[in-house]
Amino acid sequence: MSTSNLLVTLFILSMTLSSSTNPKHFTVKLIHRDSPHSPLYNPQTTLTDRLNAAFLRSISRSRRFNHHPQTDLQSGLIGAGGEFFMSITIGTPPTNVLAIADTGSDLTWVQCKPCQQCYKENGPIFDKSKSSTYKNEPCDSRNCNALSTNERGCDESHNVCKYRYSYGDQSFTKGDVATETISIGSVTGSPVSFPGTVFGCGYNNGGTFDETGSGIIGLGGGDLSLVSQLGTSISKKFSYCLSHKSSTINGTSVINLGTNSIPSVTSKDSNVLSTPLVDKEPKTYYYLTLEAISVGKTKIPYTESYETSSETTTKGNIIIDSGTTLTLLDSGFYDSFGAAVEESVTGAKRVSDPKGLLSHCFKSGNAEIGLPEITMHFTGADVKLSPLNAFVKVSEDMVCMSMIPTTEVAIYGNFAQMDFLVGYDLETRRVSFQRMDCSADL
Repeated sequence: MSTSNLLVTLFILSMTLSSSTNPKHFTVKLIHRDSPHSPLYNPQTTLTDRLNAAFLRSISRSRRFNHHPQTDLQSGLIGAGGEFFMSITIGTPPTNVLAIADTGSDLTWVQCKPCQQCYKENGPIFDKSKSSTYKNEPCDSRNCNALSTNERGCDESHNVCKYRYSYGDQSFTKGDVATETISIGSVTGSPVSFPGTVFGCGYNNGGTFDETGSGIIGLGGGDLSLVSQLGTSISKKFSYCLSHKSSTINGTSVINLGTNSIPSVTSKDSNVLSTPLVDKEPKTYYYLTLEAISVGKTKIPYTESYETSSETTTKGNIIIDSGTTLTLLDSGFYDSFGAAVEESVTGAKRVSDPKGLLSHCFKSGNAEIGLPEITMHFTGADVKLSPLNAFVKVSEDMVCMSMIPTTEVAIYGNFAQMDFLVGYDLETRRVSFQRMDCSADL
């Protein structure tokens, strides 16, 4: 994707493998896209520039979660939606590819030779004819039918399943649905291979894709995502721990796959909170139920303006997404929520965001700004946020709330998730939160 469209965090490179656990357990290091370690790092941009770019990407990404796609071909994805870059190899012998790993996408796809139309790519384009493990999926296969009707087609003369995605930023990809061996390298030098992984071999791709990446790796909740396909080999569990220091040289964030990746909610550790995942369409996204938000001791029930006047909470009313920087809340609820925040802030006066992106900003002069504690009341889990989770310092004497109103679906973004171990148990269908320092060695 173009760098202006890439999402806030960069997922790249090194992986460790613990052979003592079965199923396997992986810990993958994450590098923030604005970190000096990132290939996208631009030393000429200021912190304010990088923050504003991240906020714009949040707003752009949020459009992908719209309940009402604009066209028949639009799959509910937006081409700019990839949050991570992930280094993998594909095929036998292996070809190295660097692809956008996206928690809001399912089918993994990479550019493939022979290209009908491919965008410029820095790395080698995968050549399926040189791989001994490449195999096309037939049109009547279960994997082909796992794609929605507007995402799949069929080359009847060769009985080859076809995929097609048209993204919200006018980017597109088309190609063959196939299986292949995908391997993920480890710091021990022994890559871990996953034969028979379903992916899209894209030979007609264009739009705003950045030449840094080869395609997209899907980490969503649908049947064809990489997380779902690994399934029992990772015990249907994964987690991530994002550090608020991840945009600095020393900041470290990780994603964990496997049995030991999530904390036990049955332990006596009161810091582990758990809330149900709600099954809704599309299955790609991870839905939670937000019942209320507290500002200090004031608890405000979460209501949605697009629903009926019923006072019951709508199940699955917010998507948790590690790829969106800001948290987006229903505009009907936001008015009373913002007013409560404004009333609770001390030592500062309400001002406008110079960039016009954030709705509640406070300027102090030389005084210390007193910020209220924000608590997110998910079903069964009262998650207390630190000031770093709910507010962002945009200049020396100005802070803004990192939550904004939306008229579309609500999104629980990654600022709110920083310095929590966020665990996904896809077997029991629960998400857990455990406060910890994600910059420390885990």
